[in-house]
Parts: sequence; structure tokens; C-alpha cells
Amino acid sequence: MPDGPIEFSKGAEQLIGDFRGIPFSEPPRMRRRPTQAVAPLIESLLVKYQIGRNSCEQTIRDHWPEIVGAANAAYSHPVRIERGRVLLVLVSHSVVRNELFMHREPILEKVKNLPGCDDVQQVNFRAG
Repeated sequence: MPDGPIEFSKGAEQLIGDFRGIPFSEPPRMRRRPTQAVAPLIESLLVKYQIGRNSCEQTIRDHWPEIVGAANAAYSHPVRIERGRVLLVLVSHSVVRNELFMHREPILEKVKNLPGCDDVQQVNFRAG
């Protein structure tokens, strides 16, 4: 004997409801999903959106003056990681942009050495 109520298909439930004279009020395109416990669901959302955890982007922001130097860090700002592998950096001065562009390989290596940032494959510098 099953431990809970028997699950019927929508067609079967509608047929049983018609037979018993009970209107079927569920929308025809609605999907039923099994009930989930709240704790694992919240934990999966926290992991997905990196709430309360250091993301790769935040780690790069925290270490940016060490990566490019204090003088260059004053004129540049790492913004985000696009497509999971391209670091976008906004630079406010063209001279600093050219300087960072010339040193992009060592910058990329320093970024890859940060915890959780091994997926970064490229650094793009944009005026901003």
C-alpha cells in the first residue's frame, strides 16, 4: 500500500472530477512539481547567486591594487566576467589603458592565481 495519496494524471483527475460532479479548476497548462524542502532549495539559490560567498569578481576587486599596482588601480576598475571567461576592466585614462594593455599577460596570470579565478582566459580593457 502506498504511504500517501495516489498521484493520477491530469486527464484521469479531470475524468474522475467529471464523474463525481466536481469542477476541475486547475489550469490545463500548469505543471505540478513535487514539493521540496526549503533548506536545500535556499542553499542551492545561495550557491547559484553566490550570496554570502566570495565570487571571482569580488576577489579580483579586492586584490586589484596588488595586481596592477596602486597607480594604475586608481584609474581602472574590474567590472565583471563576461561569458564566464573574459574579465572586463574599465579604464578612465588612455595612457593607463595602453599601459595595462601592454602588461595584460602578467595581469592575466595574477588573476588566474587568485582562488576561484582559474576560468578567466582573457582580459579586455575599455574606456569608461
